[in-house]
Amino acid sequence: MPRPEINEITFVVDGREVVAPAGTMLADAAKLGDVDIPVFCYEPKLGQPVGACRMCLVEVEGIPKLQTACSTPVRDGMVVNTETPRVKAAQESVVEFLLLNHPLDCPVCDKGGECPLQDISYGWGRGTSRTVEPKRHFEKPVELSPLIAIDRERCILCYRCVRFSQEVSEDYQLILHERGADTFVGTFDGHPYVAPFSGNIIELCPVGALTSQAYRFRARPWDIEQSGSVCTLCPGQCNVSYTVRDDRVMRVLSRQNDAVDDGWLCDRGRFAYQSSYVDDRVTEPLLRDGGVLRPVSWERALAEAARLLGKTPAGLGALAGGATSNEEGWLLRRLHADVLGSRDFDSRSGASGPAVSAGLLAALDTPEAQATVPDVEWAHSVLVLDSEPVDDMPILDLRIRKGVRRHGMRLAVATSRPSSLDSIAEQAVRFAPGAGEAFVCALDAAVGGIGDVAGLAAAAGADAAQVEALGRMLREAGEDVVIVWGERLTHGANPDNAARALLKVAGRLSLLDDHAGAGLLQVPSGANGRGLREIGLLPTAGPGYREPAAVGRSAQEIAQATIAGQITGLHLLHVDPVQSFPERGLWEQALHAGAVVAHAQFLTDGLREHANVVFPAEAGAEKEGTVTHPDGRLQRLRPAVARPDGARPTWQVLSQLIAAVGGQATALTSMMVTSEIAEAVPFYAGITHDEIGGFGVRWQEREAAAAFPAGETGPFALEDPRPAASPNGALRLGRFRSVWASPEVAHAPALKFLAPKQRAELNPDDAQERGIRHGQQVTVTATGEDGSAETIAAVAHLRAAAPRGSVFLESGLGAESVDVLDAALVHVNSDPARPA
Repeated sequence: MPRPEINEITFVVDGREVVAPAGTMLADAAKLGDVDIPVFCYEPKLGQPVGACRMCLVEVEGIPKLQTACSTPVRDGMVVNTETPRVKAAQESVVEFLLLNHPLDCPVCDKGGECPLQDISYGWGRGTSRTVEPKRHFEKPVELSPLIAIDRERCILCYRCVRFSQEVSEDYQLILHERGADTFVGTFDGHPYVAPFSGNIIELCPVGALTSQAYRFRARPWDIEQSGSVCTLCPGQCNVSYTVRDDRVMRVLSRQNDAVDDGWLCDRGRFAYQSSYVDDRVTEPLLRDGGVLRPVSWERALAEAARLLGKTPAGLGALAGGATSNEEGWLLRRLHADVLGSRDFDSRSGASGPAVSAGLLAALDTPEAQATVPDVEWAHSVLVLDSEPVDDMPILDLRIRKGVRRHGMRLAVATSRPSSLDSIAEQAVRFAPGAGEAFVCALDAAVGGIGDVAGLAAAAGADAAQVEALGRMLREAGEDVVIVWGERLTHGANPDNAARALLKVAGRLSLLDDHAGAGLLQVPSGANGRGLREIGLLPTAGPGYREPAAVGRSAQEIAQATIAGQITGLHLLHVDPVQSFPERGLWEQALHAGAVVAHAQFLTDGLREHANVVFPAEAGAEKEGTVTHPDGRLQRLRPAVARPDGARPTWQVLSQLIAAVGGQATALTSMMVTSEIAEAVPFYAGITHDEIGGFGVRWQEREAAAAFPAGETGPFALEDPRPAASPNGALRLGRFRSVWASPEVAHAPALKFLAPKQRAELNPDDAQERGIRHGQQVTVTATGEDGSAETIAAVAHLRAAAPRGSVFLESGLGAESVDVLDAALVHVNSDPARPA
């Protein structure tokens, strides 16, 4: 639905004339007149108010009874009083009622000093209690989950946590048990509350009943500081506030930026900070000596790294991980392209094929075609294409659900693997794993009403009738259509054809015509995928999407060239391809064949075995620089705590490497690197850290956006897509990566229980044919062209929505990862050696 038009009205509160948008709830509108009305249950982010706590009672002229300000919309001419004796008596009574059984343990309560109940008791309470009876006592604390503890005697039944579970995250795990005075918060079935967004209820709780087990009794409000920054664990780039005590991060809170995250955080972003303080972290330079990595001085590590990189400059390859900042990526590119003369670098996390050409990248990212995150909420229709938001960009999952729930947005999902959004989608279409290119070609034919939809759908392993229905839905959707597409769509064998097909679909839906509220929103495979693309850290594009003088090798080609001896050294920045890229065996050979210089927080499998030099990398709370959100918003990273003793910022290490190999190190500060980027990328021109500020700035909304290059224009001619592999008794192999599959989760004590184990997701009918039961141990075997076989063990997970003829395994799990298997077809069998 379209965004509502804002009409302003005038009302009076406590004698003050206030102008506010019509329909605003009185509790919010009064703040515009500097009048604070106390609330407990009310939280606008949760949706419509429930008026449960009665703390916000006020007098409205013309209405005999007191009204709840949280559920009363303001009207023109309304006169409101919040300080009359009648209102004051009501507010005092509500506070007194809430404190009847509430433990007055503020000196030892984790919420003491930052507790709304405490503040409201002082500001609006009676100050004395008439209760002389003993207060109720419960077991404390009760573990609601391994992350969250609940002190039941503190709970005032404001309903916030339950409403979040049921109306925002829609996991439906929290409910209120029993009735009346016996009511308490718990899960429906008594199991722990484990969900991707569970930690948000800690911040929502207004009384300290829900507390973080990781933070509980660790600090008090008067000895901590807050420091704002941006989370770089996924493309969502949520705004966060680090709670710091004694130069150590103690917790992570959300920092409201509605244009980015709507004020929510996923649990990985909230609790992964603990990984910064584990013993396994790399805190000093390491050099391989006698087959073992040993600590050395910075001077020796830099000298050895410079020797390895400068030995054969043109024979180098570089890979950058998703957490790489714009400044780090720029210096890595400058080191290799400008100083060492190599264009063999790639920043597409997990890519296994060639990169999209510069002209098509520019066409996909042109300012006129870009949708924003809020557009997803207000669009008429949204198509989620080849992406699973809850894993790839978790906070986007909540925004999509909000659009469907509150604004009647029509949702369609087109993926290989069943999506968590299927249950709320109007259309849910499946296609074969890896057949995204063929599916988009089929969708183009369906949206245009021309072409061989049935043939193209068959090539994609999709149902032609479902593709036709999806095409009709998009044609009839109206003007505001947003396509949320995963970068993996262009990770196939012919990425240019997939890009052209997507552009054809967008053109047919008028998404390339600079229409506000509609467009394309890419979900990159790495946290800063868009920023690294725009600064030219790709083999096919230069800074600002310029055509390069020569096209370099992609990630997979870099691995093949290293094995062939054409590349003699690999430079890895925040990435271990053995751990996270497809074709694990290929990368193990590549890292074994060439010298490896790496920058990392932890020693992963590939680095521990093959790295020659390892430089310590900063944690998110220690980093300075900028990143670019998928919708083009540049955001600033600010260091909240100091780096470990002796460690150096990664941008500085890269600058020192430039000097060590004979180049000119021009950057003395991170801001100077940002200025270099602004000079090299035309549509970033003039941008500074001050302009980016605390909430970021979309470069598409600046005057410099006019300098964006013209990308490849239509009409786009499509090639016949490669058809999906035919199972012929085997199963098509699909890959996915859980939100919990990351080194930060594996190393954070609070999150270790969420570190995933390999599971094989398949359709119940396929499982029945093979005699496999849910929860049974199975083996998945892939046979290579040379007859060799690779096998991994997994636990069978049967999903009714999984497409027939396919099995999905998880990546990013090290030796258990699906990346061990290099095949499109596999066989799944029960494991007699490991019974269910």
